[in-house]
Amino acid sequence: MPPPLKDRAALQQAEGYRVPVWPPADGDQRLMMHFDFQVGDLDSAVAEAVPLGATVADFQPQENVRVLFDPAGHPFCLCRDDD
Repeated sequence: MPPPLKDRAALQQAEGYRVPVWPPADGDQRLMMHFDFQVGDLDSAVAEAVPLGATVADFQPQENVRVLFDPAGHPFCLCRDDD
């Protein structure tokens, strides 16, 4: 018998999908999920993500984090790992 799964993610398509907004605004679609990715170099990580379809958000809340959007409009963060 295989060992039980510790981590898993289930994804499904949503009817009537609305792109979430960043930063959050009253009356607009809020974040549904959010991924943070630890990176060693923010500029290099952004430079890799953009050609793959990511776009950089106008609002950036922290110096050591970059908020980007995937092609479907979901925000995610690249976080500089200072350790």
